[in-house]
Amino acid sequence: MNKRLFALLSLLVIASMALAACGGTPATEEPAATDAPAATDAPAATDAPAAYECTDALGCVKIAAGEPVHIAYWGVLSGADGSLGEDSKRGVEIAIDDMGGKFMDHDILLTTEDALCTPEGGATAAAKLATDSSLVALIGSSCSDETVGGIAAISNAGLTTISPSNTRPALTAPDRGPDYAGYLRTAHSDAFQGKAVAEFAYNVLGVRKAATIHDGSAYAQALQQVFADEFAALGGEIVAQEAVAKDATDMRPVLTSIAAKSPEFIYYPVFVAAGGYITAQIREIAGLENVKMAGSDGIFTPDFVTAAGPNVQGMYLSSPDFSAFASGYASFVEKHNAKYGEAPLSIFHAHAYDAANIIFAALAKVAVVDADGTMYVPRQALRDAIYATTDFQGITGVLSCSASGDCGAPVIAVYEVVNSDPASWNPQDATNPNPKKIYP
Repeated sequence: MNKRLFALLSLLVIASMALAACGGTPATEEPAATDAPAATDAPAATDAPAAYECTDALGCVKIAAGEPVHIAYWGVLSGADGSLGEDSKRGVEIAIDDMGGKFMDHDILLTTEDALCTPEGGATAAAKLATDSSLVALIGSSCSDETVGGIAAISNAGLTTISPSNTRPALTAPDRGPDYAGYLRTAHSDAFQGKAVAEFAYNVLGVRKAATIHDGSAYAQALQQVFADEFAALGGEIVAQEAVAKDATDMRPVLTSIAAKSPEFIYYPVFVAAGGYITAQIREIAGLENVKMAGSDGIFTPDFVTAAGPNVQGMYLSSPDFSAFASGYASFVEKHNAKYGEAPLSIFHAHAYDAANIIFAALAKVAVVDADGTMYVPRQALRDAIYATTDFQGITGVLSCSASGDCGAPVIAVYEVVNSDPASWNPQDATNPNPKKIYP
């Protein structure tokens, strides 16, 4: 290095030291340049996270920003039993209202399929739903027959449904098979309901001879059999177990056959149409003028009172025990009456509300939102999260789901129909006398 260049470098060093001395912080307190991370150690401000890659075993529902979260209700919405499905659908609608109509800034879209309360109707509705790739989850079905007909299509499409009103015991049996992998319910099992009615008949009414009538549906066949088995176990005698068609209108032949066996009590856990004809005609049959009559949740509706006429007065109906519901139920009923201008139509509206909220709670655990606002819902993860529901604070009680899909709190009561005026029907009102809870 020549002398002139060395002198120039020396001046530059002295100048830089002088500038540092003039600053408020000594140069030695400044972090060295090598202490900072290299530029490659952190993403630039404009870099976005990697796009979400779906690895879920059942695939993912992709919901673009601005598109709705799509859920569906499937169940009977027309015909004589339409009030059963409409009642539950309203429960789902109120749950959506309570969410503000949105989930993670996406609108919630509710669509419906009428499954007609038959296996064929359930199969048709489920086949349509199974092809809809936008569906996240379902609430339904209404009738056990609908689920029997349609659940294979639902489960095999990777969808999960929670029924608010299916009560057939076999639907949640531990050995129910893979077609039911996507099925749960918040409703009780009729293993509890049939037992409660048998105990009421034997222990409270004191009857010892009983007959049953079913309509061939999966629900009615199973429920009357549970009753018969439990009644016999208590020491009672089942004198007849008869069947009628769901669309039959003349019940006199079967009632005459039953009358010959002199029962004290007839239990017919059927649906509205058949139940109405049985009740309307039963007092015409010699020997049945004073027989005690009972039905269950399939006819627990003012529509049945209308169909049955005056003979319904004094009849007994089993149902979930409204008085055992959680404190939030009173608020639900207020919202319902304000929204629809009338009392609930049947008995599973609260179970449908809880089913919808279990789905939303599970969805919140598994939904993934990409950098561009796209939401992904992994279907197997959602199903697993629903089955993992534990101590959920519902309005029907504290709910936990079993490995075979039972989530409900099975508390059953028996009510007496005090009068035959359907306008007075309001079991959700504790001060209302019709129908009147009498057991337990």
